[in-house]
Amino acid sequence: MTPQLMSEPLSIYLNDHLTGAFGGAALARRMADTHPDSRRAAELRHLARDVEQDRDDLVRIMNSLAVPVRHYRTWLGLVGERIARLKPNGTLTRRSPLSDLIELEGMRAGVEGKTALWQAVRAIADNDPRLDPGDLDRLIQRAAEQTRTLSRWHRVVSEEVLVGRAAASGERAGTP
Repeated sequence: MTPQLMSEPLSIYLNDHLTGAFGGAALARRMADTHPDSRRAAELRHLARDVEQDRDDLVRIMNSLAVPVRHYRTWLGLVGERIARLKPNGTLTRRSPLSDLIELEGMRAGVEGKTALWQAVRAIADNDPRLDPGDLDRLIQRAAEQTRTLSRWHRVVSEEVLVGRAAASGERAGTP
């Protein structure tokens, strides 16, 4: 397959991930803003910054590959994140602790998808001088760290929300 034939699937693939990256960055920022006083607030802010940086790194990689950013798709990611807020969660007038658990699961799924993206692009990096294999290895490692953090939070929040162990931690139920 010639590089020109690959450009359309590559463009679609990267823009699909960019759509998710915009939604994921918005979710990460909202999670950090929703829990500014929790004991995990610093980790949430760090995660949000990393996810935003990953999104920017994806745009940089797309530019280096001459893949046009489909701006309407970035808006779809943001709209999708906002629509996801409308899910039924057991309450109508306040934020449900269950929202914290669902958001963590959404973030973890997004980070796992992002890891697959970095691995797919890394697979072609050795044959494309426009890509930096070391940079992609760094992005894969950062995504692995994000997965570990989200998995750890998921265990804690699962107990807080589903078993009611928040009193032992001194926080309100569900605060990530």
